[in-house]
Amino acid sequence: MTARITSCVLQKGGTGKSSTTHALSSGLRARGYKVLTVDADPQCNISHTMQADTTAKGLFEVLGGASAADAIQHTPQGDILASSQRLVGADKLFSDINSEYLLADALAPVNDSYDYILIDCPPQLGILTINALVTSTDLVIPITADLYALQGLALLMSNVEKVKLRANPTLRIDGILLTKHSNRSVLSRDLKEDIEAHATAMKTRLYKTVIREGVAVREAQAQRTNIFEYAPTSNPAKDYNAFIEEYLEGADNGEKQ
Repeated sequence: MTARITSCVLQKGGTGKSSTTHALSSGLRARGYKVLTVDADPQCNISHTMQADTTAKGLFEVLGGASAADAIQHTPQGDILASSQRLVGADKLFSDINSEYLLADALAPVNDSYDYILIDCPPQLGILTINALVTSTDLVIPITADLYALQGLALLMSNVEKVKLRANPTLRIDGILLTKHSNRSVLSRDLKEDIEAHATAMKTRLYKTVIREGVAVREAQAQRTNIFEYAPTSNPAKDYNAFIEEYLEGADNGEKQ
């Protein structure tokens, strides 16, 4: 069965895209699924956390025509197509006609080897994010309760509609995930209602699970391990486990459940 390909995406930094991708990857692996993580962010955060070698052949080389199977690294935390600083120049280097299909074409030979392929996207629109949108079956949108994140959400929706029209008509938004949340803030509570209204307008869902703010996420990243192994009883670990169950329940017909 072809893998379900999910991108964690929002055109704003600091909303928990890498943390969510890593937690989703780790949680799915713990449930017995075969998972490939693709780090499409030149900041290399998830590659670092998963102890990948960012100097070795990775996503940059794959977009340039190298075999994905040869570039995938098998780390203690799972398989990863790693990022590197070489991706900084991707917009200039990969600008030919149909360059938005580079990632989809590259992953096609390995799709059947995995149940899930998870793509961690950079915070800006560019050839890397466009490739992720064209390649994906669905999107998870991690968002924080702040006005700038809402602006990023509106911009993302405009670009998703363009991709659906021109290149990937079956692309869907699985849901919006509220991260780094604190109920103590009146502004956070008010903006949560705004985000829920946006989800309804976008014909998707705001996940019932909210990822609470917690230092354990950053500590796990510093230790280059996942939240479930580092702090399994922490609020973020509990929340991410609940989110993963929602993600699995939301799979469309024909996708791995």
